[in-house]
Amino acid sequence: MITDLVSLRAQRFVFASSTLNLRLTRTMTTNVYAIAQKGFGTGTNELYDRARPSYQAECLSYIRQVSKSTAPLNIVEIGAGTGIFTRALLAHSEWATSIGTLRAIEPSDGMRDVWTKTVNDNRSSIIKGTFDNTGVEDGWADLIIIAQAFHWCPDYGKASAEFGRILKKDGAVVFIWNREDRDGAGWVAQFCDCIEVHEQGTPQFRLGLWRETFSTPEYISLFHPQEEEEWAYHLLASEQIVTDRAQSKSYIAVLPPDEKAKVADDLKGILERGDGRVWINKEEGTYQFPYKTYIVVSRKK
Repeated sequence: MITDLVSLRAQRFVFASSTLNLRLTRTMTTNVYAIAQKGFGTGTNELYDRARPSYQAECLSYIRQVSKSTAPLNIVEIGAGTGIFTRALLAHSEWATSIGTLRAIEPSDGMRDVWTKTVNDNRSSIIKGTFDNTGVEDGWADLIIIAQAFHWCPDYGKASAEFGRILKKDGAVVFIWNREDRDGAGWVAQFCDCIEVHEQGTPQFRLGLWRETFSTPEYISLFHPQEEEEWAYHLLASEQIVTDRAQSKSYIAVLPPDEKAKVADDLKGILERGDGRVWINKEEGTYQFPYKTYIVVSRKK
């Protein structure tokens, strides 16, 4: 899932940790990160939709409690991608009578095409748009939800201003991410190391650059301090599932064929060793895939 880069002069954001310096360059010559544009472009999204996990029922229940309204809600889902989160929300029992209208916003033509083919609910629709240009009227939304996408945001202040504009008083923004739990098993840590070396300076969730949002003047003036929750759980894994999930990453999808084949070979070796693997059914080749979901809630003042 992706958003556009508004025309800005070239600038660098440096993320520093004890072992990492990350440089992100944004230019005036493109509307999206080049890796995201190609990695999530036409022809890649069916794999993305098949390989990426859905959202845990308890997390969706938590999001329902964010809004205290009992009336059907107006929901804006920005960065809706192929519809993985949209479908989960529409199908969840606690949301059955809670959704009035859901407006999905997605800049990628390819992802919108898959969303249109896979989401079949007359309460929902999708249009082209971005974090800072949703096309939604002032004060329309009870809730904004951004699933697996906000780390691509190019301007946190402008996005916060747009969120504040389209939300009703006491509305809220919910940011949610699914993430492989590298601390859950040795093979998962090795999986992450194997693919993350190819990130090429993209603003991945794990780097925490998106946290700059909460210190922007726009955010501070419009929203209360954020609330954060985390869930740990296990998904079903197999060699095919894990390989597909790796290939669904934008920065893996753009690799030349020989480099992509090398990643697949390295992953095969990691999975054959299976450090810390917990089998579900060894004969069928299925085992636990440690995962975490992170939710951040920002309530409008």
